[in-house]
Amino acid sequence: MKKTAILAALLAASAIPAFAATPDELKAKGEVRIGVFSDKPPFGYVDANGVSQGFDVEIGRYLAKQLLGDEAKAKFVLVEAANRVEYLRSNKVDIILANFTVTPERAEVVDYAKPYMKVALGVVSPDKAPIKSIDELKDKTLLLNKGTTADRYFSKEHRDIKSLKYDQNTETFNALLDGRGDALAHDNTLLLAWAKEHPGYSVGITRIGEDDFIAPAVAKGDDALHAW
Repeated sequence: MKKTAILAALLAASAIPAFAATPDELKAKGEVRIGVFSDKPPFGYVDANGVSQGFDVEIGRYLAKQLLGDEAKAKFVLVEAANRVEYLRSNKVDIILANFTVTPERAEVVDYAKPYMKVALGVVSPDKAPIKSIDELKDKTLLLNKGTTADRYFSKEHRDIKSLKYDQNTETFNALLDGRGDALAHDNTLLLAWAKEHPGYSVGITRIGEDDFIAPAVAKGDDALHAW
């Protein structure tokens, strides 16, 4: 019985992240570390003065205000799409707000809060050679940002479509501008904003698959912060 009790205690402890931060601990520390993008306007980007800006950043400031009484106590940590989960698991951030789509796979390794946005996937392409359907991507090269929902979707549902994948959001869009690919798939809200700033490009496919939800996330088992 004693061994069984010890084993049960060890299993329970293993479900709690080693560095899980409670709201009280964050208050004592005087800051909350929030993962955001550096190159994904309008969600997260760094302005000319080196300051993080964007929709996710504003939400982060609001959370810091509610939790710590001062929005300036939000410490923004720059992340890439592919390392968002790892930054939570390795205690580099307390919260991820980097346009983080809720998926069943991610929900197994992080704890999501309530969603704050609904999105779908889309495809942007040059006006001189527009892509308006999935079928038109055959024999074309599709550009993808590693670790995104678009990467996951096309890798699973359309493995026959040739793709080039890049670690950084900026790299992916630069590849489209440089002609290294025929089209680029990403969240439709991001693509619509990008196309508005880049004449000569349009979102020919505005919606692919089902709607997704964007939500903040904390490390799996960080129950106190998640409940807050």
